[in-house]
Amino acid sequence: MGETVKRVLVANRGEIALRAIRACRRLGIETVAVYSTGDTNSPHIWAADRAICIGPPAARDSYLKADALLEVAKATGCDTVYPGYGFLSEKSAFASACADAGLTFVGPRADQIALMGDKVAARRTAASLGVPVVPGSEIGFTSALDAAPFAHQIGYPLLLKATGGGGGRGMRIASCAAEFAPQFEQATAEAEAAFGQPEIYLERFFSKVRHIEIQVFGDRHGGAVHLWERDCSVQRRHQKLVEEAPSPSLRPEIRRKMAEAALALVRGIKYENAGTIEFIYDTESGQFFFIEMNTRIQVEHPVTEMIFDVDLVAEQFRVAAGERLSFGTPAEPNSRSAIEFRINAEDSKNGFRPSPGMLTTWRPPSGPSIRFDTHVYQGYQVPPFYDSMLGKLIIVENSRNEAISSARAALRRFEVRGVPTTVQFHAELLSRPEFAAGDVHTRWVENSFSEAE
Repeated sequence: MGETVKRVLVANRGEIALRAIRACRRLGIETVAVYSTGDTNSPHIWAADRAICIGPPAARDSYLKADALLEVAKATGCDTVYPGYGFLSEKSAFASACADAGLTFVGPRADQIALMGDKVAARRTAASLGVPVVPGSEIGFTSALDAAPFAHQIGYPLLLKATGGGGGRGMRIASCAAEFAPQFEQATAEAEAAFGQPEIYLERFFSKVRHIEIQVFGDRHGGAVHLWERDCSVQRRHQKLVEEAPSPSLRPEIRRKMAEAALALVRGIKYENAGTIEFIYDTESGQFFFIEMNTRIQVEHPVTEMIFDVDLVAEQFRVAAGERLSFGTPAEPNSRSAIEFRINAEDSKNGFRPSPGMLTTWRPPSGPSIRFDTHVYQGYQVPPFYDSMLGKLIIVENSRNEAISSARAALRRFEVRGVPTTVQFHAELLSRPEFAAGDVHTRWVENSFSEAE
């Protein structure tokens, strides 16, 4: 693994921490795990070579304390920091602090994170490289009064988005001028609370679009590849629920154009390590538009791994160590199909309310077409402090119809008790003819599934 990656501080928790530790073990890299007092029963602690408690359960007092993480890294002789997804993974200041401390950050350079993390700057950059962008404002705003003339110019309906973050936080829809000011105020308040930055930018809102992301990778030697797309259109309030590859909605020529646009952006900014370029796709017009870049590994990366038989997390470490990419852009996906279902501790019949508690029964399905990534076990106490994801059920088959059939059977065999989960929701989703036909959009779940709030 070269001279730069010998011992890694895994600066995360749960499933991605365990995934990274296992990848390191295969690569012969030592690992140091961190955990909060709310995660004392988490397997990533036992899987690592060493584990250090970094604070109380609240993320702001533990997993988000950059200084404490760097102190642990130096005290334990780590040369590298792996951020995973969430928490500090897309904080340019953290990547910069790692570099200043002489630590290798497993991800892009700090300036690349900052550039793509500023949604307005990312739009400008994409447009300058010939990548189509959603019609919208070229600057961000903190005042509804200042933003209103631009809203009128772009036209309604509008999507209000935080310039400094993602994941659906700081995001609101204004369908008309009367709704603009109150929705703007809500968006800025949420953006301030989530990201410490209240600035909002404006985009034209498309009511029925697919959400398509292109998996990309770059190295410091100028290497750049894409691994085609994942379709993330099954969402609820901008939170992804199901992801699949290849997309059932893309025509071959659109798929190629979208992938080429993503690669142009990667090459244009000389991007390093794993990332995804996110697009919305209007199936009626055949138009697609860049919306953002995620400068990290994605929750749904196993979908791509299963289609192309690659290990994206291991590749992150190789590239961080200065190696060249070990694979090129694969041939266009043909018949093979992979679908990932996020199994969350949430009550889908009550507004997907998070449901912490003890897993009294936990028997995930297994089989030749099944991969299940998780950090939980029977008797595990699901904490109330973090994301509610328990695991990811990934089904891979030789066709989409076969994958759907295998997924139905797998979900029927999934035994879980103690807390409400999304297992039954996914089973219901698979029974819908719209999903089988691939005829869904990003608001389909909200429009088609009843929820008691």
